[in-house]
Amino acid sequence: MKKYICTVCDYIYDPEVGDPDGDIAPGTAFEDIPDDWVCPVCGAEKADFKEYEE
Repeated sequence: MKKYICTVCDYIYDPEVGDPDGDIAPGTAFEDIPDDWVCPVCGAEKADFKEYEE
């Protein structure tokens, strides 16, 4: 699964980890996260993320 990076603060969403504090279970693809989810670091909207290429 692809990782996504916040264009505001550079937080990287890793689907293998999920976002436990945001009730996003490990193994959840970015596309399957609810649209109202926000970056756990800076509060940016899901739309402010782009695909991350290592």
